[in-house]
Amino acid sequence: MAAGIDDIAIYIPRLYIDAADFARARGLDPIKLQKGLGVSQMAIVDANQDPACLAANACLTIMQKNKLSPDDIGRLYVSTESAFDESKAMNSYVIGMLEQVYGQGAFEHCGGVETKFACVSGSYALYDNANWIRAGEAEGKHALVVVSDIAKYDMGSSGEMTQGAGSVVMLLNDEPRLLEFDPKVTATSIKDEYDFYRPFGKETPIVHGQYSNLLYMIQVRKALEAYKKKVISSGLIRLKPDETILDHMDYINMHLPYSNMGKKALAYLVRHEWRQLPRWKKILEAIGMDEPRPKDPRGTIESVLADDEFMEKDHEFTKMFTKTKEYQEVYESKLSSSLIASSMIGNLYTASLYLGFRSSLEFEYQKGIDLAGKRVGFGSYGSGSSAMVFSGVIQPEYEQIVKNMNLEVEIGERRRLTWKEYEELHENKLSPEESMLHAKKEFVLVDVQTKTETRGERRYVFNE
Repeated sequence: MAAGIDDIAIYIPRLYIDAADFARARGLDPIKLQKGLGVSQMAIVDANQDPACLAANACLTIMQKNKLSPDDIGRLYVSTESAFDESKAMNSYVIGMLEQVYGQGAFEHCGGVETKFACVSGSYALYDNANWIRAGEAEGKHALVVVSDIAKYDMGSSGEMTQGAGSVVMLLNDEPRLLEFDPKVTATSIKDEYDFYRPFGKETPIVHGQYSNLLYMIQVRKALEAYKKKVISSGLIRLKPDETILDHMDYINMHLPYSNMGKKALAYLVRHEWRQLPRWKKILEAIGMDEPRPKDPRGTIESVLADDEFMEKDHEFTKMFTKTKEYQEVYESKLSSSLIASSMIGNLYTASLYLGFRSSLEFEYQKGIDLAGKRVGFGSYGSGSSAMVFSGVIQPEYEQIVKNMNLEVEIGERRRLTWKEYEELHENKLSPEESMLHAKKEFVLVDVQTKTETRGERRYVFNE
């Protein structure tokens, strides 16, 4: 049985901090910040927003757009690493909000959990629900998989310039109009790591940036190797001697903690895939230098990062490699459109990969490209750490969904925060009733209880 994404919707907070304002406040060069990270604006949640109401707003959007009733939904999963409850799952909060619109008990039949594995958990949720559909358990119902996060870092930290917030929801069924997943080829890689984590009681993560970036690329590469073996053994794709698996992906979507990380990750994978092919000799000739190797090629990530000579030469090699005509063709045709939304919104943790997919669909369609039959590869990564690589094919009916995509319209009119306003929101100095925007036709947080017997209980309303 087929399974895939029938439709996709987003909800992005309308407040944002401009990268130029951020750079000036932190004594940085705005041009270097934007060029180095690919960040122009970072979406910031209002005082009356949290990841649960972001998720509920995205769900309401996709249900209303498709004229779905609660009886049409069999499962609702929420994937996040911004959870505020260590017991009660976030999908319970989302269902509670949706029932303010659809009626008390309207979703009581709807199964689901909150999933967590840093930024990769949404991909695991998709895989789980796709298999629920393939097994025939859906019985004609749809699944909603929501990825919702607030990427927040300590003031003054290196990660602060890669913040963002938002939610993406995907509607799954057995007759998807948008993308059908390739069956039996999903591959994973997992390892116990401390590259990025958030201990209990801490609102912001502990980040080992360079380590995490390299680990991300290594883990996705391992998952890609496993994916390749599955694809070849299943007969889904037949590789010629001078081909790489990436040649058979028309589009590649990568996890985007910031948009330029997608460029780095793609370059890493392409180098790995091309290294054993005849085309690599031509690349080296164009660059004019041999590919550098670390002193201890089988060493740890720490030893590689500590090898200053290698790191410097590798940075130089990568820079020249990404300027070659061959790489630029891959980047422009397979990845570049997926980075546009990220530069406007920032890091969405679990939702960043799927915002990239959504971005790619809109901006490739605007080029006049017929997307039907195109294969999309996904490179998903979550710190801690796990990677997942999977793929799917865009369906003939895709235009029904993609033709109406308009990122700016869907976000709505945005408000640029002053630095003082940003600091107040970041440091949680405002209560929900002191929110900066008046919400219309959306869910907002109105209260968090502080009494001992009800501590932590949250109240939401749907503002007409």
